[in-house]
Amino acid sequence: PAPHRGWNQSGREYGRWHLHGAGEIAMRRSALINVMVKAADKAGRQLVRDFGDVEHLTVSRKGPADFVSQADQRAEQIILEVLNEARPEFAFFGEESGQTGPEEPEGRWIVDPLDGTTNYLHGLPHWSISIALEQTGGIVAGVVFDPIKDELFWAERGQGAYLGARQLRVSRKEEMSESLFASGMPFKGRPDQETTMAEIERVASVSSGVRRFGSAALDLAYVAAGRYDGFWERGLSAWDVAAGALIANEASARVSDLKGGDKIVSDRSIIAAGPMIYDQLFKLVTNR
Repeated sequence: PAPHRGWNQSGREYGRWHLHGAGEIAMRRSALINVMVKAADKAGRQLVRDFGDVEHLTVSRKGPADFVSQADQRAEQIILEVLNEARPEFAFFGEESGQTGPEEPEGRWIVDPLDGTTNYLHGLPHWSISIALEQTGGIVAGVVFDPIKDELFWAERGQGAYLGARQLRVSRKEEMSESLFASGMPFKGRPDQETTMAEIERVASVSSGVRRFGSAALDLAYVAAGRYDGFWERGLSAWDVAAGALIANEASARVSDLKGGDKIVSDRSIIAAGPMIYDQLFKLVTNR
C-alpha cells in the first residue's frame, strides 16, 4: 500500500500506511460501499489538511468557527460530487446543505461531513465523517471514517460490520461494574441538561465509567468494535446516527430509541449496547 499523509496532534505531517483501501479489503466491499469509502477518503484528506491549519488559528469567536464552517462545507461538497457522479439517481441529505437531488430518488445519502465539530475547532484529534445510504425506508449501508486515526468502520445490512478488513463483534460483558459507556452531554443552549446529567450519574455510579468524546458516529462505531459496552444520547439528528446505528446493529448490538422503539430519527434519541448489558443500561438510563 502507498503511504498516507496525516497530521499528528501537534499538526506536523507524518506518513502512515493507508490500509483501508487495499485490494483484499476492497474485494469484500460492494460497489456502493466502495464509492462511499472513496467519498469519505477524499473529504478526509481535505479535512486533515484544514485541521493542520485550524490548530494554529487565534482562538476567537469569529475566526476559528468561521474556518471550521468552511471546512465542513468543503468536505460536504467533495462528498456530494463523488456520490453524485457515481449515483446521480440518489438524493443527497447533508448537515450543511439539506436535501438535494431527484424528487423521486432511488435512494438517499445521509451525510455528516464533520461529526465532532467542537473537537475539530479546538484541535482535538477525534472527529469523523459519516455517510449512510437509505433505501425503501431503511438504512442499507454505512461508513464512519476517522481520518486522523485512519480507521474505517463500515457495514451493509445483513452482511456484518467491519473495521477495515476485520469483522466486528460487540462486547459480551454482563456486569455493569466491568462495563464502560459513552454518552453526550448537552452544552450551552441545549435542553435536557438535568436529565442527561442524572442519567450519567446513575450509570457512572455502578460502572467502570462514562466517557464523552464528542462524536456520536464514532461512539456507535466503538460500541460495534467492543471498545464501549454501550452508548446513549438525546437530541441527535439523522446524519449523526444513521451510519453508526447500522454499524452497531450489524455487529450484534441492540439498538433502539430511549422509549425502546425503533424511532431513532423522529424521537431524536438512541441507545446501543451489547446484548448482555442492554437491559441493565436501558433501565438505568430511563430510570424505569
